[in-house]
Amino acid sequence: MTNLTKQPLKEFSISTGKYGLFIDEITRLAAAKVSATVYYANVHMFIEAYQNKAFLELINKSDIVTPDGQPLAWLMRLFYGIKQDRVSAMDTLPDLLQRMEKENLPVYFYGGTQEMLDRTGKFVNEKYPKLVISGLYSPPFRPLTEDEKSEIIKKINKASPAIVFVFLGCPKQEKWMAEMKGKVNAVMAGVGGAVPVTIGLQKRAPLWMQNLALEWLYRFFQEPRRLFKRYAVTNSIFLWVMTKEFFKIKMIKPFKPVKQKV
Repeated sequence: MTNLTKQPLKEFSISTGKYGLFIDEITRLAAAKVSATVYYANVHMFIEAYQNKAFLELINKSDIVTPDGQPLAWLMRLFYGIKQDRVSAMDTLPDLLQRMEKENLPVYFYGGTQEMLDRTGKFVNEKYPKLVISGLYSPPFRPLTEDEKSEIIKKINKASPAIVFVFLGCPKQEKWMAEMKGKVNAVMAGVGGAVPVTIGLQKRAPLWMQNLALEWLYRFFQEPRRLFKRYAVTNSIFLWVMTKEFFKIKMIKPFKPVKQKV
């Protein structure tokens, strides 16, 4: 379906290619109104999938899984010789909004509070005045009934967006998109925390921290109570799993670089 190839990092498949190719492919799918899912993979998502095989299967069935976290992009080169660009939601969201405006493709925002959606609508109207917002919807913060799911599908399809930006948090947003695939007639991109950063509700880490894969640390300083357990546990497990995988690939199996499709 896409011109991007996938490479398993352990059992977790990540799409590979230049940054611009990701933007082109997402735009192409959006223009065709393809019901597709785009996940932005970071360490947190990787460990969620590592600990939950059903979630791993869901991830591997996605159309596009970008290396959102810098560590994942680095490991693609270290393990497989793939010089992979980082493709983060925080970078692609504004670039996609610009492309959608240029290509006259309507967008839809699904998730967050009504206050956040109001600010999102205002920001987009000011920053991208020619971009069509076909809808903004704040779902209830509880499991949806089957009737509610059906109504949401009808509501989105009636609005006829080319792309739905979903921000419910991982893994909730990925599960929602997987369930909606084939029902919502649009590309669904799980941009998560990129929305509050893009519209100015939160600050992004300085470029030097992004380049050193320390963006998580900057977020931790902003919300230490909420994120302490996640990062302390998740990062530790990730380091252990990747250390074992490194020795498995480098010390046991011969190293063979993987050819990239560009």
